Amino acid sequence: MQMKVTDYLNNGKSTLVSFEILPPLKGRSINALWEHLDPLMEFKPSFINVTYHRSESMFKRKVDGTFEKVEVRKRPGTVGICAAIMNRYKVDAVAHLICGGFTKQETEDALIDLAFLGVNNVLVLRGDAPKNETFFEPEPGGHKYAIELLQQVTNMNNGIYLEEDLKNTVKTDFCIGVAGYPEKHFESPNFKTDLAYLKAKVDAGAEYITTQMFFDNEKYFAFVDACRNVGINVPIIPGLKPISSKKQLTIIPRTFHVDIPEQLSSEILKCKTDADVETVGTEWLLQQSKELKAAGVPILHYYTLGKPTMVANVVKEIV
Repeated sequence: MQMKVTDYLNNGKSTLVSFEILPPLKGRSINALWEHLDPLMEFKPSFINVTYHRSESMFKRKVDGTFEKVEVRKRPGTVGICAAIMNRYKVDAVAHLICGGFTKQETEDALIDLAFLGVNNVLVLRGDAPKNETFFEPEPGGHKYAIELLQQVTNMNNGIYLEEDLKNTVKTDFCIGVAGYPEKHFESPNFKTDLAYLKAKVDAGAEYITTQMFFDNEKYFAFVDACRNVGINVPIIPGLKPISSKKQLTIIPRTFHVDIPEQLSSEILKCKTDADVETVGTEWLLQQSKELKAAGVPILHYYTLGKPTMVANVVKEIV
């Protein structure tokens, strides 16, 4: 029986776990995903998030030597993967929805597919700008902000579709989550403004918040306190990620706009090999997880992203 994320959060007797995965690259088999997830299923995750990816513009050389701009979606399949996960593992899936690269009509069609498949949990995000562009620009006929996408989902939950003349419409029943940023979204002018945007999303119908990754638990605790102080009272799920290579010391801050604590970066810089880094990263994630569990967080959400073994080594120590 399918459950909503909020059901798990409200009914959990102790701290739960959940995982987040990427769809395989186009042309790859879903078996690569099963190899990734199979070792994690022994920990009985409450749900598994499946990310959504916008198309990217690429220039391909034609026979005559000129270049043609084409749109390529490198990681399609989110809706199908959610259904496959629920069929294979009998675990609920959470489909990510993004504004970038999708029209409102395409979003509605995806939501209809999800509803037909019984995937009733979604995480609503604006999404990032394409790699070759500095600023986020919505698709023509698409949403500019996550709150607009959120409102489309809540409209469908109220039986309101894009075609206003539809009769006897069925109400969908999506549980809607949104993203939160303990270190603020990098485009927000300040933390207070970012909190105001987040509260607007909760007031518009978001039922829980999943945070961007963080490596300092104090930033999460301070974020939760700040949310409660402005009247955001929905559950706030901490997002956690292991560090597995020295390269990530520069990639993660640049890509995700989060700080890596000096103690962690110093230990990683002492490492001679990536195996050594994985040992340090695993221990750091384990201590983060233990502290968060001791503080009574409802669930620990792990961004597995190609490192299921590291995550498994941590989770087996805390469940």
